[in-house]
Amino acid sequence: MIRIVVKSKVGSDGVLHLDLPVGPAEANKDVQVTVEPAPAETTGKPATISAADLLQSGLIGIWADRTDISDSREHARRLRDQAQTRRRDA
Repeated sequence: MIRIVVKSKVGSDGVLHLDLPVGPAEANKDVQVTVEPAPAETTGKPATISAADLLQSGLIGIWADRTDISDSREHARRLRDQAQTRRRDA
């Protein structure tokens, strides 16, 4: 399953038109559309969301079925180590 975020506006008639960037492989497949307000324009302040919003976002548990991660703490530690030792191009 792929996730595509598309921003659009609801017309004054209440109709939402979406042009999705998908290819022939996705034709005739069922999709789920979740309507939520877009974040306010950038104000320089970090966006905040509630815990309930985070739970509904689909991010919690996204890696629950991964078989290559047996110890999440060790995996996180390994990712941090890799990030800290990564070569930075000048």
